[in-house]
Amino acid sequence: MKIIVSTTSQMSEILLTARRATGLTQAEAAARLRVGQPRLSSLETTATASISLDQLLTLFALYGLELCVKSRASQGPASAGTEQTEW
Repeated sequence: MKIIVSTTSQMSEILLTARRATGLTQAEAAARLRVGQPRLSSLETTATASISLDQLLTLFALYGLELCVKSRASQGPASAGTEQTEW
């Protein structure tokens, strides 16, 4: 599955769907993230913008997801001959 995320509401839906797909309850996932269940609930609904990168990466690992970042310019044929910077 490949999803382009443009809004925090999209990220909250991804987190909720991925948690459910792994069969974890909010309490179980929250315990592994070392936060309370209410905090995880808010990350899956309205407070996704406040998630730390560490928390996001921990949840992605827990849910079997990975984060991939790429330049928007590399999406079209106009970038076919451009050089990409490696990090």
